[in-house]
Amino acid sequence: MRCAGKGSPTVVLEGGFGADSHAWDRVEPQVAGLTRVCAYDRAGYGFSDMGPLPRDGAAVARDLEAALRAGGIGLPFVLVGHSVGALYARIFANRWPRAVVGMVFIDPAPDHEDVRLAAAGGPGAGSLAGLRERPARCLAAANAGVLPSKDPGLAACLAGSTSLARRRDNWLTQISELDTLWGATSDEVASGRSSYGEMPMIVLTADGTFSDVPDPPRASLSLLWLRLHQQMASLSAHGSSRLIAHSSHMMIFDRPDAIIQAIQDVVTQARSHAPASP
Repeated sequence: MRCAGKGSPTVVLEGGFGADSHAWDRVEPQVAGLTRVCAYDRAGYGFSDMGPLPRDGAAVARDLEAALRAGGIGLPFVLVGHSVGALYARIFANRWPRAVVGMVFIDPAPDHEDVRLAAAGGPGAGSLAGLRERPARCLAAANAGVLPSKDPGLAACLAGSTSLARRRDNWLTQISELDTLWGATSDEVASGRSSYGEMPMIVLTADGTFSDVPDPPRASLSLLWLRLHQQMASLSAHGSSRLIAHSSHMMIFDRPDAIIQAIQDVVTQARSHAPASP
């Protein structure tokens, strides 16, 4: 866990698929000037040991709870989830409701995204098959001991450090996360809370998530994506949705300023709603 700053509530940063704690390098230092903030490597990512399979949302939420306890990181928490990290944050908030006083979701994945996007983009619109090819290929190469490799087809395996690319744990974790996203993880989210009461919540939608999709169905997918995020924001009486211009799905790199502002707004709201100290 990488923590900085002082104050309450503690902001906990939950990365998207395949992301370790360094994904937040453009966000965390600025938030640290406001309050305590922690980013971390999920089990199997970065410098964290691999956890038991399957690596579904329930496992991620349990690990995070254990890590926060072991690290002595005091509640309450504001959870910030990017992409599929929003699913994991929602599961955590469902399981430990008294610990969470606010949430920020960054171009979040909805539960059962494959079914939801098929309505606008046709069958396969939310399929993870293409995304799964890379970790499967890299795992085979790691098992064969051929990483690093000059093979152009394996170049993507070395996006991070060479030592991490050789770790089977990383690729096994990615595959397991993908294989459970629209199944067990989505089921856990869907069966959870239907309302977050008056918890401050901001949902950020990137305006360019589907920019590389031909039109049609790009316009239909973009509109559906925004509506799904608006529905997510409506789970709280104090929820709001913001469309962020000039951003791809990787908003953490394109528009960290928008994320920092949303975190600041939620932290401020959470503090104003906090009970008086005894």
